[in-house]
Amino acid sequence: MAIIDFDKLFAQFGGIKIGVVGDVMLDTYWWGHVDRISPEAPVPVVALDKREHRIGGAGNVALNLVSLGAQVAALSVTGKDDDGQLLKGLFNQAGINTTYLLESSNRITTNKVRIISRNQQMMRLDSETTKDLSPADEQALLQQIEQYIITEKPQAIILEDYNKGVLTEKVIKAVIALCKQHQVITTVDPKRKNFFAYAGVDIFKPNMKEVKDGLNLLVEEVNMATLSDIHQQLQEKLHHHISFITLSEKGVFYHNQEASRIIPSHLRNIADVSGAGDTVIAVASLIYTATKSIDLMAEVANIAGGLVCEEVGTVAINKEKLLNECKLLLK
Repeated sequence: MAIIDFDKLFAQFGGIKIGVVGDVMLDTYWWGHVDRISPEAPVPVVALDKREHRIGGAGNVALNLVSLGAQVAALSVTGKDDDGQLLKGLFNQAGINTTYLLESSNRITTNKVRIISRNQQMMRLDSETTKDLSPADEQALLQQIEQYIITEKPQAIILEDYNKGVLTEKVIKAVIALCKQHQVITTVDPKRKNFFAYAGVDIFKPNMKEVKDGLNLLVEEVNMATLSDIHQQLQEKLHHHISFITLSEKGVFYHNQEASRIIPSHLRNIADVSGAGDTVIAVASLIYTATKSIDLMAEVANIAGGLVCEEVGTVAINKEKLLNECKLLLK
């Protein structure tokens, strides 16, 4: 790899506009302590000490991008409810553009409530709608996305799927077509339900489990031969530009027409893997948009994914930390 001026590269992020389309959610944490068992049923009584609200789902991808200095818009549909207002407020606070965020009375805002005592999750309560958007909501969202592309002229759009119904087959195909028409880079973090709807995207970033599920594979050994074969199978169905597959503790793999490579992960003290995939797609999309270098994209995204795993809970990447690690590890 040629010598990279990482200070110069990271300074470019401020001029990049990226839209995130997908399932946004609210992550709620209730922290408390347990001193007794309920007299009503054999369950612990959690006395609430504090509440915390965080941006989750596709919103966490937007948060990672903003943390790196990019100009980001959230393109999604929430419910017309208090949770939706709370989430919108958190987006605005973080500097994420909510102009194109829609509310619908047909849905409720996804809220995952985690009840935690002594640093242990006691229970999770999920409040959500997982059915596909109604045709009217689909149409309204597509109008917002088109408006965003024409008005803001973003360089890239990330499709972040959590199987909650925002990314319907119609929305996926229409967004990819719009992006092609306006020369906007498309990157995707898929889920199984619409795995093969993302035909023609620039970067397709599943993890190994999603690939196995999507292609119905039984892969024992993960090596260049099996991964290259996976890329060919994906290519036949998707006709995409780049396969970028995360391999958990083994690192990442990329393959396009010119090159393929496995990049091993760097040694880390893993505390929590939640949210690492969001960080990887955000960083990969940003680096690729800035440089068009697949190798650099994979190297930096691999480092970023490892860094956020050192933190407890879902956290966005720290720009300074990532910059220092890149200088240290990618000489």
